[in-house]
Amino acid sequence: MLSAAGLSAEEEAAYRLLVRTAGVEPAELAAELGVEREAARRALGSLLAKGLARAVPGEPDRFTAVAPDVALAARLHRRQEEVDRARQAVEQLTGEYLAHSRRREAAQLIEVITSRTALREQLRLLQDNARHEVVSLCRAGHVAMTSQENTEELAALGRGVGYRVIYEGTLLEEPGMLVNLADGIKLGEQARALPTLPVRMMIADGELGVLPLIQHTGGLTQLTAALIRPSSLLDALEALFESLWERATPVSLTTPGSPLDSDHLYLLSLLVAGVPDKSIATQLKVSQRTVQRRITHLMEQAGAQTRMQLAWHAARENWL
Repeated sequence: MLSAAGLSAEEEAAYRLLVRTAGVEPAELAAELGVEREAARRALGSLLAKGLARAVPGEPDRFTAVAPDVALAARLHRRQEEVDRARQAVEQLTGEYLAHSRRREAAQLIEVITSRTALREQLRLLQDNARHEVVSLCRAGHVAMTSQENTEELAALGRGVGYRVIYEGTLLEEPGMLVNLADGIKLGEQARALPTLPVRMMIADGELGVLPLIQHTGGLTQLTAALIRPSSLLDALEALFESLWERATPVSLTTPGSPLDSDHLYLLSLLVAGVPDKSIATQLKVSQRTVQRRITHLMEQAGAQTRMQLAWHAARENWL
């Protein structure tokens, strides 16, 4: 477990023993660990050199551990700095490699993926390596994974990566989607919805995109997707996303200046997005009558006679 701090298994075992004792001699250490005395002396000497052990005051032949939060924290910090520098070097080298390889071979711009396993792995890597923002178009009928299986998004949101996602209306009717969507929004995802989407895709940091080339892969149809690197094609896909984002309906739990609480705001978002009352009730585990009663309350609050008037009022007053 302490290999990340630069300790071998032998050193870690010795250090853990020192932590549990007031002080031990090399012979006692060897006996406790069940190793030869020379191996115990070697492990102890290494711990002393790394600042993880010290002699007991007044007893030069007995040794004890330096406090873990003092000894290990500094080592881990240095290791993290080394990893960060290595990551930066890898990114620089990757950029140089791609820049030169694209001049030699246009095929480097687009890599074809022909299996669900490979596509799932690319989507995982794309999100794990994202630094700033991931944008995505999510159509109904998953190809590589469901939204609930996309645990990489939760991890990326946790480390500060922004997410903007547009959902196809019928996808929001699938079991579990509304709860999953609300969880993502609470963690920072910006979500919108449209009745239909032309493609599925995901783009990270404007540098790498994944696009299924065959939208329906039932029967014997082989899955085919493209991994797209910086190019005019990737620029066009980003422009497509931005144009759809402008037209899409926000799905929110909170909106600055809105008079609605989170439950009513979420309900209004789903209603304007076109999610049927029955689907909302089923997924949120309330009765359809409860959903309709809340919608009536929203209409009264807006002074609207119809749901269309409610949507118009919500747009005019920036409720969403």
